[in-house]
Amino acid sequence: MPADPPSASPARLSWFNSAPPGDLIAALRPVCAAPDWAGALVSGRPYPSPAALLAASDAATAALDATGIDQALAAHPPIGRPAPGDATSAREQRGMAGAPPALAAEVRELNDAYRRRFGQVFLICATGLTAGQLRDALRTRLGNSPDTERATVRTELAAIHRLRLTRLLADPTDPADPAASPDPAASPAPAASAGPTHSPAAATTVSTHILDTAAGRPAPGIAVDLSVPGPGPGTWTAHATAATDADGRCTGLPPLPAHTTAARLRFAVTGPFFPEISTTFAVTPGEHHHVPLLLSPFGYSVYRGS
Repeated sequence: MPADPPSASPARLSWFNSAPPGDLIAALRPVCAAPDWAGALVSGRPYPSPAALLAASDAATAALDATGIDQALAAHPPIGRPAPGDATSAREQRGMAGAPPALAAEVRELNDAYRRRFGQVFLICATGLTAGQLRDALRTRLGNSPDTERATVRTELAAIHRLRLTRLLADPTDPADPAASPDPAASPAPAASAGPTHSPAAATTVSTHILDTAAGRPAPGIAVDLSVPGPGPGTWTAHATAATDADGRCTGLPPLPAHTTAARLRFAVTGPFFPEISTTFAVTPGEHHHVPLLLSPFGYSVYRGS
């Protein structure tokens, strides 16, 4: 079952209702890449409640024609293969991070079989699903007729749009908010002013870089999980999941929540001795923390870089 999304902020709903159309369409693009969907939500403003906005999203998704569905699907990566820097898809597909090699390979093969059969990417609301559940869903849906699968895709799209919209409406300090755009009502500028949006100046951020010292080169495609403390003592809450790029770097992780004083990085490495490496470190609010990993078959080291 999908994890509970963050709660909507009244201030963010006010921002949604009052933002210039161009700014709002840009903020909605990561939610759904179909222009007709975004246009419907913009033209339907103002919304009296988050529930009304989500209902409008459902209606706009149901109204998408074949071209609109294809446009929406084109922005979704295959399960288990989010693009470098695509923190949203990586977070939603967190269940694939660290999957055993045999299971990950089976998912890739099923993805390819699905594309051959239906001519499109396999789409599922992956939030909260394990790698095994994603594999089982692929197996099941490969047996669908094209008409049944098209209807299933529309249902999954609607669920994804709901989750992403709810995160968009979360408080800007919430780690799951992909927009992190300031609420115009919270600015000392007049409400009619449309200044540029930007992230808070005092954002606390984390990045990493993995070097395979045995191979003498960067380590690409390594899943990286970033967690923050809480809610209970000694517990950790997943904040973001990504993968290292071709240069071994992971730089697209979202800012940490306000007042965070520690963070944990977990690397899903595949070595003969370390199947996983994690490191916990203190963070200073408002600073950037670059924590590289030097990896060898039987040893590793981490340090704070720049």
